[in-house]
Amino acid sequence: MVPDVSTGSRTRGLLSYLFGPGRRDEHTDPHIVTAFAMPGLPDPGRAPLDQHHQLLDQLANYLDQPVRAREARLGKNVPQHVWHCPVRTAPGDRYLTDTEWAEVAHRIVHATGIAPDGDDHGCRWIAVRHAEDHIHIMATTVREDGRRPRNKRDGQRAQAECRKIEKELGLRQLNSGDGTAAPRPTSAEQAKAQRAGHRQTAKQWLHEQAQAVAAASRNEQEYFSTLAALGIHIRYRIGPETGDVLGYSLARPGDVNAEGEPVCFGGSTLAPDLSINRLRERFTTQPATPKPGTATPNQWRQADTVLRDTARFAFPGRHHTDEEGGSEEFAPDAAVQAHAAAFGELLHTAALAAPAHACTELRAAATAFNRANRSRIRAEHQQAVALRSAAKELLYTGGFGKDGSAAAALLSTSVFVLIAIARWHQARGHQQQAAAAQQALVHLRTAYRQTAEPVIADLTCRTPTPRTTDRLAAHVHAAVPDEAERILADPSWPALATALAQAESSGQLPRQALAEAAQQRELTTADRPAEVLLWRLRNATADRIDQRARTARARTGSRPTALTPTAPAVPAGSRPAHDPTRRR
Repeated sequence: MVPDVSTGSRTRGLLSYLFGPGRRDEHTDPHIVTAFAMPGLPDPGRAPLDQHHQLLDQLANYLDQPVRAREARLGKNVPQHVWHCPVRTAPGDRYLTDTEWAEVAHRIVHATGIAPDGDDHGCRWIAVRHAEDHIHIMATTVREDGRRPRNKRDGQRAQAECRKIEKELGLRQLNSGDGTAAPRPTSAEQAKAQRAGHRQTAKQWLHEQAQAVAAASRNEQEYFSTLAALGIHIRYRIGPETGDVLGYSLARPGDVNAEGEPVCFGGSTLAPDLSINRLRERFTTQPATPKPGTATPNQWRQADTVLRDTARFAFPGRHHTDEEGGSEEFAPDAAVQAHAAAFGELLHTAALAAPAHACTELRAAATAFNRANRSRIRAEHQQAVALRSAAKELLYTGGFGKDGSAAAALLSTSVFVLIAIARWHQARGHQQQAAAAQQALVHLRTAYRQTAEPVIADLTCRTPTPRTTDRLAAHVHAAVPDEAERILADPSWPALATALAQAESSGQLPRQALAEAAQQRELTTADRPAEVLLWRLRNATADRIDQRARTARARTGSRPTALTPTAPAVPAGSRPAHDPTRRR
């Protein structure tokens, strides 16, 4: 059950909407289900058509009487005196009768301080139903005794009361908000998007684009120039004395008002972590950009290594946990929040650099995780510099590896880290964030399977001879005796056998390689322990081969091939070339 409190100044205008046909003729049978004083109260929805407007006037005047009396006494208008709170059931909830909705309305006005139970001097209010799944509670916020109501934090109080009502009425249990979510689009914005044929409102589209660009950008100038390259109109708020950028707002390409001016939304309006100050906190902790010509290891493997270090640091008690059980042990909250934010950037950059068949699900995971990467806990971004650096490096990779193994390994570790982040949020009571992390997990697992299965299938086709496989199985029993039977029964065991043979060919001892891989992640709760070992072995073998190649080049005196970073990928559009400090 979702309440949405707002205020206004036109009693008659809101009544016309509530008892009218709606913007798209969606209102059916508008009528009052309850009010502060039902006997004798005019109901324009159930009256003959020729009396409709007259009754609307009467009802508006009746609700406004305390307001007019206060204005006459004080000699000035009462600002924003119209209180409006739609209350909607969740999709799939059962049908509520008028009597049940009336009880909901009485509890909401009591909980918010609009009309406390037993208070004969409360505000005047009505509850109108014009659809099956919601009502609108409307009040004028001057009490019968001429005072204003004590309704501070009324939105939060309405949310808390709705959580109680859901339990008592057997409705779907929703998560309470904490003020860190991106604002929901208004009905007018949704209608405008539909008329323009857009799947998302301008605010939603700008939010997703700005989050992706922020994840890919290394500094403030790059952030704004990339947005400009996407065709997004940028309006800066410049300090009158210093000339510094104090804030900014964005407008979707082609989104204009009746006067032809861009419809802009402030960064903090799109999401709290997109305000100019929050962005600068992230950008000031960015690592130095690697110099062109510097040879670097495979960025996917490097990111996987850093992400595993993150798991060990931020979730020490969860480092060996997958789906069930395990101790609830975490690093300091500010550090975990920083790593959660950096992990969100990793998902965005991975979606830009991943194999084509996994990009869609990775983008969906990154978008869903946008809600999970921020909470009321202030992040210490310097704690996650290494992870943020690894995320940025993915944009400069020339690909995702010869066969996708490195990308699959990173996504495998990402699944584990995302589970740990979800549990951290759950342990802290961050219900909205935990739910968003679980939603992102569904998409991330799909992306992992899409990336991993071709690699596993290829390795399975190249499984060594039965004699060699039996010998390698003996090494499994010796290295990880407690999990050996589960590993050998895993459908991915043939692929792991191939990886073990490759590791042996690179000069590693199979038993030692298995033991080292097992130490990186506990296997008891892993659904597929052979896959967990597989990616660790593949990365270790690839790193060993790379190291030998560098050593060979150094021994022969040959110069390494320069790896020139390419420009970072952006969600859409052309290359950025824009100065955010230039006045318009």
